[in-house]
Amino acid sequence: MKSEIRIDKWLWAVRVFKTRTVATDSCKKGRVMIATPAGDVVAKPSRMIHVGETVRVRKPPITYSFKVLALTENRLGAKLVPEYLENVTTKDQYDLLDVIRAQGFIDRRKGLGRPTKREGRKLHEFTDDFYAGPSMESWQSEDGWDFDDGNENGWDFDESDFND
Repeated sequence: MKSEIRIDKWLWAVRVFKTRTVATDSCKKGRVMIATPAGDVVAKPSRMIHVGETVRVRKPPITYSFKVLALTENRLGAKLVPEYLENVTTKDQYDLLDVIRAQGFIDRRKGLGRPTKREGRKLHEFTDDFYAGPSMESWQSEDGWDFDDGNENGWDFDESDFND
């Protein structure tokens, strides 16, 4: 068994990320950190990790923390993952995730896709109250005047009005 392995391979193998490319990109973007005695260090994709280290992965809105129990280069089945990592994410991070779920579609971030049918119905009901607008009868005054009849008010134009 190896004593060290690249962090991007390990994150992919233990199913933290769906593909190795996504794992590598997250490392390049500074979303993967390794806890050291001096503090958290941003991990490059080629950084070697060892058993016993703590890896922090920022997947907005929360930061997951994993303790490395064993190393592997091969992708694991989901049932075998607990033998290779221990999830040590704090409860306050999961509470933050619950708060965001409770907010629902009101604070939908850009790029999360189309609203669901249920969200669309709620949005339609909400906007109907504000955008119902005036009825056709309100465009007509009490004396019978409306916008289509300009002759009663002296708005009769002919071509001579526009020739200089």
